[in-house]
Amino acid sequence: MDSHTDNSQRFLFDEADVRGESVRIGDALDQMLANRPYSPALRMLLGEFAAAAVLISNNLKYTGRIILQARSEQAVSLVMVECSSDRHIRGIAQGDLAAEATNPINLLAGGQLVLTVERDAGQRYQGIIALDQRSLAEALERYFSQSEQLGARFWLTSNGQQSAGLMLQQLPEQVASRDLRNEQWNALCILTDTLQPAELMELTSEELLFKLYQGETLTLYPAAPILFKCRCSRERSADAIALLPEAEREEIIAEQGNITMTCELCGQIYRFGREILLPSIAGNTLH
Repeated sequence: MDSHTDNSQRFLFDEADVRGESVRIGDALDQMLANRPYSPALRMLLGEFAAAAVLISNNLKYTGRIILQARSEQAVSLVMVECSSDRHIRGIAQGDLAAEATNPINLLAGGQLVLTVERDAGQRYQGIIALDQRSLAEALERYFSQSEQLGARFWLTSNGQQSAGLMLQQLPEQVASRDLRNEQWNALCILTDTLQPAELMELTSEELLFKLYQGETLTLYPAAPILFKCRCSRERSADAIALLPEAEREEIIAEQGNITMTCELCGQIYRFGREILLPSIAGNTLH
């Protein structure tokens, strides 16, 4: 797989009520993971979360983001990846970053998977499901079957440096016969189940779709780039500092000469001098 290829490609089956999405992430994943010493298993888990978040984000019909996170009482307490409607990803894991597991999803055993859809306009939707499946893909399939009432299947893989994913999703009913609709869906899922993780990782989207669906008629949409990009800013950091009591801010400035804020997701460092004590800076900044 070309590590410089970071893209998402949508496709549509012309003769079935099914759409799909293929995702490959290389450089963007490497940048997302560069800030912390994650174990190989945790890197793989974050890679699968990243591929899944991008796949799901392509359902967004408005400006916003998908936040896919899992919390558990295991050594790894949090895994979170966010993908915007512009396919900008960022993510983090918290807890024992050296934790290992033969199956990465076991790092979150007994936890909960939370899918949040957030619009820039302010609306927010959140769904929760128990993480009691053998893989992230199975957990997401169960979530969609319960919340969307439409079939959705996920195939995800990651080696910790790169990740890839493929999603099939049923569309609202167009085919006249319900039996034919179900037959087409099942046939496409059976074809896709022949996919090997190495093929998902190494083949381009076009090669993958030809291998799986050469007997089908597809509409293939242009590939769209995936980038690592954090939403942190100096203004947001100043707002966070403004929440501290004025006396505490004064004390930190007196002892250290400045107040430093470091973004956990990207490692960006923001330093503030005595200007952060001014009312026009602290507590009155713009987002």
